[in-house]
Amino acid sequence: MENPTYIALSNQMAMQRQMDVVANNLANMSTPAFKGERMMFAQYLVQPAGSSPLAFVQDVGTARDTRQGPITKTGNTLDLALQGSGYFAIETPLGTRYTRNGHFQLDAQGEVVTSQGYALQGDGGRPITVPTNAADITVGADGTISAGQGPVGKVQIVDFAQPQALAAGANGLYVTDQTPTPTAQATIVQGAIEESNVQPIVEITRLLAVSRSSSMVKSFLDAENSRQSNAIDKLSKVS
Repeated sequence: MENPTYIALSNQMAMQRQMDVVANNLANMSTPAFKGERMMFAQYLVQPAGSSPLAFVQDVGTARDTRQGPITKTGNTLDLALQGSGYFAIETPLGTRYTRNGHFQLDAQGEVVTSQGYALQGDGGRPITVPTNAADITVGADGTISAGQGPVGKVQIVDFAQPQALAAGANGLYVTDQTPTPTAQATIVQGAIEESNVQPIVEITRLLAVSRSSSMVKSFLDAENSRQSNAIDKLSKVS
């Protein structure tokens, strides 16, 4: 008698998780290079003894939308946008991490670093150092950084066999145990930033759809609760 309630509750739990994912997408629609996510659902079949199979709703995980976001010109010399598939390699205290957020700057030692002070890796995994008196820093499409008299380093761009397996970490960085491979599928656009690929109108539409679905299930649960209460009340009065 309680099976419809359990099935409806499984749907509500999945909708709550979906709401969290959509809300996170909307919260990051202005975060450079952020990739939106979507929930993945599946049926979870249960075969009670002597009954027909019951199909519950199960949220099995999220899928990241790896499509490139819009590229916006900023005019900042060390803003680098990736055109195509690939990631920047970043050296952090916890090891190498990866990102498509190309907002870089120079630290006191002349190293190219992220906003958090983590070094951008060049070829060979070494930091890229620009002479402190250098002017007219240029970055070629292949990642070669030149300043003053000539090249000072080359940005390392890598890719992975399974981009979906990259786990999101802090500060917009990704972590993975996959072995990165150099890629020529991406080019660098200097003075530009890749924006989030989240489409606000699409996400708001999903948010409204989840809200309506949740309200419908709540109405069903209220009606089911009333039905069970009435049934118990009537059965208890049978002499």
